Amino acid sequence: MIDKTKISVKAGDGGNGCVSFRREKFIPKGGPDGGDGGTGGNIQIVGDPSLNTLLHLRYHSTWVGKRGVHGGSNKRRGADAEDIFIAVPLGTVVWKIVDGEQEEFFADISSTLPVLIARGGAGGNGNVRFVSSVQQEPMLAEKGERGEDASLQLELKLLADVGLIGQPNAGKSTLLSCCSAAKPKIAAYPFTTTSPQLGVVETRGSSFVMMEVPGLIEGAHTGAGLGHEFLRHAERARLLLHILDGTVEDPVAEWRRINLELENFNALLGKKPQIIVVNKLDIPEVKDRASTSKKELEALGAPVHFISAATGEGVDALLGKTLEMLKTVPKDALMFPQEPAGPTLGTQVAEAPFKISKQRDTYVVEAPRVERLLYQADLRDWRVMVQIWKELDRLGVVKALEEWGVQTGDTMRVGTVELEWY
Repeated sequence: MIDKTKISVKAGDGGNGCVSFRREKFIPKGGPDGGDGGTGGNIQIVGDPSLNTLLHLRYHSTWVGKRGVHGGSNKRRGADAEDIFIAVPLGTVVWKIVDGEQEEFFADISSTLPVLIARGGAGGNGNVRFVSSVQQEPMLAEKGERGEDASLQLELKLLADVGLIGQPNAGKSTLLSCCSAAKPKIAAYPFTTTSPQLGVVETRGSSFVMMEVPGLIEGAHTGAGLGHEFLRHAERARLLLHILDGTVEDPVAEWRRINLELENFNALLGKKPQIIVVNKLDIPEVKDRASTSKKELEALGAPVHFISAATGEGVDALLGKTLEMLKTVPKDALMFPQEPAGPTLGTQVAEAPFKISKQRDTYVVEAPRVERLLYQADLRDWRVMVQIWKELDRLGVVKALEEWGVQTGDTMRVGTVELEWY
């Protein structure tokens, strides 16, 4: 099962604004009528109950949103691009990869509501937006904003009502196949199950999802035996059935070892409600010491059931107790995050309108709005240059450069365009 993968997303850029003037018969000077560009397509992640693996994203790891349509004449606004929805299984945790390796928690996909992960760029303003009492012939229009991009790590933590945990070869697969339609691989050797298995259990007119977590061994919380890969799935179960091999010499010590791994991995995981299930009751020696073992295990504070997953003995009573306990555990217990809540996806942080620096003899101005205006500007037209200068003055760039000591004839660079100061 593929339960971890990386994807790259890039939302669509906004459409460019249009520079246009109304020219109709008998209306030779109709004025500017360039429309705005459309918004680029967002990229959203949505939970899909029909999925239980991230395999479909392993071979489709790059998602690029469509660009908004450019504005047109007659004040026509470009159409917004459609959003892209990436379907993932419920229980998927989204991390943002920062600086190539550091991961920041972003979202926990636990419902079918879409979650924005990359916002499309806003459309650029057409030249009709730049009309003013002193500027009746604006020659400027904005380029559409660039859509957001991100590298994401997706990690699936399966959602289930009941989780089967225990050491390898304790009988978890046999129990799952005994009480559900799931057909996990069963064999007489440890680590037969190498990925979590899900099954729907129907009993007493109700149903619930049971998940088998592959065998845990000592040191699982440090990754031994792929412990990290398995333990994270147990986090999402509302109730744990702790399966013990009845043939071991000290079942209490066995229980303590596994519980210690749960607590070391996640303190909340170690506090989840449990039912202690001693398996292999069909073996005479297990049955002979059942009464003694039960007293010792009950002292641990959890209900104790003896069963034989192979013959079905005691399984019905166990399922009845499981259903009874599930009614007392809120479904919110499925979705506790071990990570603190992260920032809202797609949140755009307001930036300063401009920054100024000096590289040798060139004054470098970082002003996104002006850069977007220069993209389509015809710098050979003196009217355009005047309007660009007024925009720099309106933003406060002119005053700031004068404070930096700019002189007539000095070079100023905005984006990739170099201008001479006059």
